[in-house]
Amino acid sequence: MGKSDTATPRERYRAQVRTEIKEHAWQQIATAGASALSLNAIAKQMGVSGPALYRYFAGRDELITELIRDAYRSLADTLGAAAAEGADLSGLAHVLRGWALADPHRYFLLYGTPVPGYHAPDDTTAISSEIMATLLTACAALTQGPQGAQDAPEAPFAAHLEKHRAWAGDHPAPPAALHLAMSFWTRMHGVLSLELAGHFTGMGFDPDLLFAAELDALLP
Repeated sequence: MGKSDTATPRERYRAQVRTEIKEHAWQQIATAGASALSLNAIAKQMGVSGPALYRYFAGRDELITELIRDAYRSLADTLGAAAAEGADLSGLAHVLRGWALADPHRYFLLYGTPVPGYHAPDDTTAISSEIMATLLTACAALTQGPQGAQDAPEAPFAAHLEKHRAWAGDHPAPPAALHLAMSFWTRMHGVLSLELAGHFTGMGFDPDLLFAAELDALLP
């Protein structure tokens, strides 16, 4: 029996209102950006008083945190499901791009310009670590075996990462996998961020082909 099956009518109503608040929040973010998010404006849209909404979210930062949690959870689950079905690093890259294109505002809330004055709590970092762990596992698989990079001379940055790997958590990825994961993360997000921000508009090429070319150049 799921949690929703045992919830009281009051709990179900509260969950429904919180969901409606978040839907309005995403609409605000799409219109004016996360920095302009306002509980009072959402209350006006919903036809209730500002103080009424503060019974559901203590303030703007709590609402932003909830949106970030939802976004990270969605991406972590999407990549995790793809990996469980056998997707390799290339497959995960295309899953990441598909997730980003499906909702650019959600993507930019996670990987765009930080919201001024907002500091995410530690638990959001824990969810983002799941995403990196999925990618590190895929990178480790690519850097092992006869087709991998385990016998190649170790790059200086890979050696550096071996001693500066806090971002990888407790994942046992070897230096080559750490290097590949970091390169993947920065290059793929670089292309995605430029594409979603519209910087390729009018340049006359297919961003999908650019993404694929950058991915091919990255993979061992």
